Amino acid sequence: MLKTISSIINMDNPGHYYHWSIVTISAANLILIFLMVLVFLLALILPFPGSKTKFLEETREIEHEHDHEMSTIKSDMWTAKIRNLWLRFLPPNKLIPDSQPAYVSSWIYVFGVATLAALFMVIVSGFALAIGGVDWWHTTTLGHFFNSIHLWSVELFMAFMVIHLWGKFWMAAWRGKRALTWITGVLAFLISVIAAFTGYLSQQNFDSQWIATNGKDAINATGIGAFFNLMNFGQMITWHIVLIPLALVALVGGHILLVRIRGVSHPLPVKSPRGHQAKIAQKIADEKDWTGPKRKYDIIKEGTFAVVVVFLLVFGLSLLLSSPDKPPVTVQSWANIAPADFMGTVVSELNGTSETANYGPPYNNGTHNVQTIIVSPQLFSGIRQPIDSANTFVISPLTKLSINNPSLKIALSEYTSSSNSTKQFWLKNYSDALNKLSFSNNKIFVPNGNYGPIGVIVSSELDYARSGAIDTALLAQQPFYGSNYTKPLLFLEDGSYFSSLAQKEHLIGTQWGVMNETGSYPGQPWLWLYTLWYQIPSFSSSANVDLIAILMTLVSTILLMMIPFIPVLRDIPRYIPVHKLIYRSWNKSNK
Repeated sequence: MLKTISSIINMDNPGHYYHWSIVTISAANLILIFLMVLVFLLALILPFPGSKTKFLEETREIEHEHDHEMSTIKSDMWTAKIRNLWLRFLPPNKLIPDSQPAYVSSWIYVFGVATLAALFMVIVSGFALAIGGVDWWHTTTLGHFFNSIHLWSVELFMAFMVIHLWGKFWMAAWRGKRALTWITGVLAFLISVIAAFTGYLSQQNFDSQWIATNGKDAINATGIGAFFNLMNFGQMITWHIVLIPLALVALVGGHILLVRIRGVSHPLPVKSPRGHQAKIAQKIADEKDWTGPKRKYDIIKEGTFAVVVVFLLVFGLSLLLSSPDKPPVTVQSWANIAPADFMGTVVSELNGTSETANYGPPYNNGTHNVQTIIVSPQLFSGIRQPIDSANTFVISPLTKLSINNPSLKIALSEYTSSSNSTKQFWLKNYSDALNKLSFSNNKIFVPNGNYGPIGVIVSSELDYARSGAIDTALLAQQPFYGSNYTKPLLFLEDGSYFSSLAQKEHLIGTQWGVMNETGSYPGQPWLWLYTLWYQIPSFSSSANVDLIAILMTLVSTILLMMIPFIPVLRDIPRYIPVHKLIYRSWNKSNK
């Protein structure tokens, strides 16, 4: 039933894309961005309920007196000292408040708690998926529905977080010694992107395969790929469900505590202070605790309402739109659908002309994919995942499969005992013959020629690949569990069939592919800053484009975090007074 309901709107149909200058964006991502901007604008414009209610009568002096009493209990015990320190920075009225400053009367303030509610849904749905196992959502209707809940929880979480950051930027919320609050918020966004990235990699479908094989180039260029292997799905799912969530929850927790300690930033003045003394006075006022009027604030009620609303949104989206799950590409499907491409790739592995054969660290001593900006971090890590393309993809698996195939045994023996010049002679002849293949009754006919044992080796590789034996053999080369797909994915990437499928789905880098999802599903539009660098002509034509993209994204992220300390950037909210919309109710009441 769930599967039937979830397919009311079929999002697996091919997506629609729009192109302006160097920008290419899918209709799904455009709709998502439009909705985010619309929600942000509505939050600025719509009146906030209770903004005209009467202010509370109690004053900050009473609260200060209570805080002082709670934090000055004399004791030499370590426990008492830690408790007093905690109460000094986080008295109960700050940690779990029942009132808030009167200027907090805009929908913009809601997106902080909405982000937390969506994160709660992400964690709960992630637990459900983990209990069912890494593949149950591929094989059962219930599992796929839970995956849909997880997907749309993540989409809402990221969307709400971005809107929250927009709001805090236009409030200049880093004022009053709140820079660390801003920095932890930006870091939480960065960690969330990494969490979503490893989540995509853990899916073990076509999307995750393509992201892994393409993302590895950027990760390898930094030298990290030797230890953080995107094509090792077992490693990625460990990062996704254990290590990164711990870092994210810790950051979010620290961010919330900083908000509670420092309080929400005070309203920006309607007119910016002029003169040095006025600016100093404004800075001192921003740093002080709020002593003005307050309103009632039920934090538990707000959190409960947020969770319920997010749950209803996620549940409804999961029923209507489901989630993408394009089946993975295998060596078997490749050999059956595109045998000529498969055979040509086998020859390229044997003669050492494939991409993997010349890649470089962490796979071999090649130099084709080694990227350098002054230095090459890729070379520092060395060869950590050794791959000899001829042996790894052809000779080794065929040797294991030739136990009951005497003719293949003889061919392999002849090939391995021959000189390199003889091998290259046979391979060149066979490669030329591949341009003249003929097909009949699902059989492939190669013109006669002097190929030595190459004909038997290539045809045997094709036959075994079509039966699924090569997939099994490549995974069996690892010593333990078969969750490391590095070898079959590199083999697939060396052919053209794999990339042709990605191009149809608009996943190629020149198509802003990192932002896209298969079908008509929205992807990750918040990654525009990373994929942007691949579209700039002077960068896209560089052999070091992956390293450039990583470096420029890192610099941009650092600039975003350091906004509180950069004079021109931190003053933008004063020059463009969006804050007047946020604080309009408060400003009206104080005329």
